Amino acid sequence: MLALAAAVSGTAEAAPAAGTQSSPSRSEATLLQAINETRRARGLPQLRVDATLHRAARAHSRDMIRRGYFDHGAFGSRLTRFGVRGSMMGENLAASPGHGTQVRQIVRMWLGSAGHRANLLHPAFSRIGIGALPGRLPGLGKVRVITADFAAN
Repeated sequence: MLALAAAVSGTAEAAPAAGTQSSPSRSEATLLQAINETRRARGLPQLRVDATLHRAARAHSRDMIRRGYFDHGAFGSRLTRFGVRGSMMGENLAASPGHGTQVRQIVRMWLGSAGHRANLLHPAFSRIGIGALPGRLPGLGKVRVITADFAAN
C-alpha cells in the first residue's frame, strides 16, 4: 500500500540557501525520469532538478522518518526557509513499502489523485527536488519516504 499526500501554495520569495548539493540517488533519478516521461507524453516541458528544492525535499523526508510522521506541515514556510524562490510551489508525498521504490506505481497513484495530478502536470512548474529515503513510519513499517517539491520560475 502506498500513502500519498499533496499540497500547493502561492508565491514565495527569499534569498537562495547556502550549502552544497548532493547528487540525486538512483531512486530519485528514476522517479524524476518517470515524472518527466509522464509530462512529456502530455506535451508538457520536462522538470529540471533544482539544488535548493532537492535539499529541501531530502530534509523533509529525513525529518518525517526521524520524527515518525507523514504530512506536509507548513510546506510553503519550510521551502521559504530553505531559500526556494518562485511564483508557485507544490509538494507531493509518498511512502512506498519496503526499501525498493516502485516509481511507476507512485506516478500512477499521483495521477489518480486530483491534488497530486495537479502538481505533477502543472504547466507552470519547471523545477523539482526529490527526496527519497528509506526508513520506518508508524503504521507503515519499512518504507521509502518520498518528498517531491515543485516550483515555478
